Amino acid sequence: MTFETFSRRGILGAFAATTVAAAPVMANAFGLLRGAGDIRRIRMYSGRTGESIDTVYWVEGKYIRDALNEINVFMRDWRTGQAIGIDPRTIDIAAASHRLLQTNEPYMMLSGYRSPKTNAMLRSRSRGVARNSLHMVGKAADLRLKSRSVSQMYKAAAACNAGGVGKYSRSNFVHMDCGPIRHWGA
Repeated sequence: MTFETFSRRGILGAFAATTVAAAPVMANAFGLLRGAGDIRRIRMYSGRTGESIDTVYWVEGKYIRDALNEINVFMRDWRTGQAIGIDPRTIDIAAASHRLLQTNEPYMMLSGYRSPKTNAMLRSRSRGVARNSLHMVGKAADLRLKSRSVSQMYKAAAACNAGGVGKYSRSNFVHMDCGPIRHWGA
């Protein structure tokens, strides 16, 4: 059976051993963030800047401030150099999805934070860019893996049941955010 034939229930059952409760960042934030773990690590690289990050950002129920600061810089708007605080819940979703996919390959980050100027420029070129994108407030990431299909990534992120998940098959990436739970591009 391939990963793509798993149902959401099958994914959750297969990874039940790694299911832990996420620390609530705010009331009704997530409930359970499947697969996040007691030690949370994120691995990404940027084809735009040539930079990479491999950091543990959460240990035993606490975020590590220095690691979050590194993530903020890494996920900056590469066009303007601007960085803001990335919402740790977005990182939690990406890390949990990555863990569910059982791969050591780092994500390729296509987009993290976007300044309003960058978002407006991208919006003028593509209908797929939201006017009030969560990228502009540090709550979204567009990610890709060579070793997993967009469908596999989409299913893993959706299984977290913790935010927005968009499938962009033609552009070969998945959008993950910590906004309201919603899915598109299925």
